[in-house]
Amino acid sequence: MKYPIAIEPGGDKLAWSVVVPDLPGCFSAADSGVDEAIENTKEAIELWIEAALDAGEDVPKPSSITNLQKKKEFKGCIWAIAEIDPALLSDDIERVNISLPKRVLARLDAKAKSAGENRSAFIAHMAISA
Repeated sequence: MKYPIAIEPGGDKLAWSVVVPDLPGCFSAADSGVDEAIENTKEAIELWIEAALDAGEDVPKPSSITNLQKKKEFKGCIWAIAEIDPALLSDDIERVNISLPKRVLARLDAKAKSAGENRSAFIAHMAISA
């Protein structure tokens, strides 16, 4: 998934600021230039998407840069694309094989049972709530 980002140039004493027009409230900044700005924004987008999905909200599709460039609030911005792994949006089930010591596995199963969940659901719940 490729999100257009608007980068406001910085300088020696001013950070480069970035906004992701398609994701309300998603922004980032960098001190050392465009490359750092793009990388920092990728992380901000991933966190925004994760929070939206955890809250049961829809994730907006990316817009076209051409349409966004026409908006006056982005005048003077440098445009770039932040590419995000589409797996972040996937709810597809994937079987995985993990290795744990038996004592850890026994503890995991006991905690899952006391929470009323199976092993997989308990692990997923822990990962999401952490």
